[in-house]
Amino acid sequence: MEAEANSGSPEDSWAFFQRPGEGCRTVPLAGHVGFDSLPDQLVNKSVSQGFCFNILCVGETGLGKSTLMDTLFNTKFEGEPATHTQPGVQLRSNTYDLQESNVGLKLTIVSTVGFGDQINKEDSYKPIVEFIDAQFEAYLQEELKIRRVLHTYHDSRIHACLYFIAPTGHSLKSLDLVTMKKLDSKVNIIPIIAKSDAISKSELTKFKIKITSELVSNGVQIYQFPTDDESVAEINGTMNAHLPFAVIGSTEELKIGNKMMKARQYPWGTVQVENEAHCDFVKLREMLIRVNMEDLREQTHSRHYELYRRCKLEEMGFKDTDPDSKPFSLQETYEAKRNEFLGELQKKEEEMRQMFVQRVKEKEAELKEAEKELHEKFDRLKKLHQDEKKKLEDKKKSLDDEVNAFKQRKTAAELLQSQGSQAGGSQTLKRDKEKKN
Repeated sequence: MEAEANSGSPEDSWAFFQRPGEGCRTVPLAGHVGFDSLPDQLVNKSVSQGFCFNILCVGETGLGKSTLMDTLFNTKFEGEPATHTQPGVQLRSNTYDLQESNVGLKLTIVSTVGFGDQINKEDSYKPIVEFIDAQFEAYLQEELKIRRVLHTYHDSRIHACLYFIAPTGHSLKSLDLVTMKKLDSKVNIIPIIAKSDAISKSELTKFKIKITSELVSNGVQIYQFPTDDESVAEINGTMNAHLPFAVIGSTEELKIGNKMMKARQYPWGTVQVENEAHCDFVKLREMLIRVNMEDLREQTHSRHYELYRRCKLEEMGFKDTDPDSKPFSLQETYEAKRNEFLGELQKKEEEMRQMFVQRVKEKEAELKEAEKELHEKFDRLKKLHQDEKKKLEDKKKSLDDEVNAFKQRKTAAELLQSQGSQAGGSQTLKRDKEKKN
C-alpha cells in the first residue's frame, strides 16, 4: 500500500493522512499519566521567564499621569517633569524591572510629552499612532526573520492605553474624541477622569454619563473587561458599568486613624486614594493589574497586532485565497509575488536602459553643439588674431619708415652743420690774417 501511495499524485498521497482533530475520539485512561501537571509546568516556565507589560499614558500636561503611575505600582519612577513649551508631541519611553514575591515584571511606561499644549492640535495624535505602529512593525520584522528569538525579544507593543480626561465636568474635548477614535483599532483604551477630586460628586456622575454617551455616538471602541470567563465575569461586568474610572493619584502618606494611607490633604478635608467612596483608584488597579493584565496582553496580540499584521501582509501582496476563493499557499504567493517583482524589475531595467540611451544621445548632441561652438569661436579668435597681427605689422613698418626718414634727415642736418662749421672757420682765419697784415 505504501508503494501504491508513493506512486500516485501528491493529492492522492495526502488522502491517506488525516488532519489533526478530524475524527478525534475520547478514550479513558487506565491510570495516572501525569500530563495534568502541564498547567504547573506552564506557570513555572512563565514565572522563570518573567512578564512584560507596556502602558501608554495619553493626556494633557499636568493631569497627574506620572503621579498615578507611581501610585499604581507603589513606587517612585524616575522622570523629568514635562513643561508646556514643547513644540510638538514627543513620546518618552522608560522601562523598569519590578519584582513582587517571585514574579518579575518588565514594565514600560510611555508618556506623551507636550500633548495638547500646541495652539494647532490637529495632528497631535499622529506621533502616538506612529509610535504604536512602530512597535507593531518591530515585532513583525522579528517574527518574519529566518532565525527568530521571540522568547528573548523585548516585546514593546502597547498593552494598555490609559487616556486621561481633564475634569471639566462638561464634555469631551474634540482633541480627545479624535485621538481616541484614531487609537481604538490599535490599542486597548481605558478612559479615566484625572484629578476627579476637582469636581463634585453629582457633577462627576453626570460627567461620566456624558463621556460614555459621546464615546458611543462617535463610534469610539474602548476596552471592555472580558465577561466570557466565569471566574471574573461578574466583577468585570460590574466594572464595565463604572467606566470611565474617576481617579486620584498621590504618593504622600498621611496618618488617618491608626493607619498610614495615601491621601491628598486639602484645607477642607482629606481625600483618600484607596477609599472607593472617594474615587475609583482601587477599581482601576484591580481591573488593570490584578484581574485583566493577561487579557490586555492577549488582546494586544490576538486583535490589534493581528489586524496590523494582516493589513501589512496584504499590502505586500500576501493573501489567504486566490481570486477563485481557493486556499493560497505561502509558497505560491511568494512565487507569484517574485514573478511579479521580476517582471516589474525587467520593465524598470528596460525603461532605465531606454532612458540611458536617450540621455546619451542628448549628451552627444550637446557635446557636438558645444564642439561646433568652440570651433566657431576658435575661428573667430584666429581671424581676430591675424587681423591684429597684420595691423601691428603695418604699424611696425610705418614706424620703421619714419625712423629711417628721421635718420636720413638727421644725417643731412649733421652734414650741413659740419660744412657750415668748416666755412665759418676758414673765414675767421682769413680775417685774422688780414688784421695781422
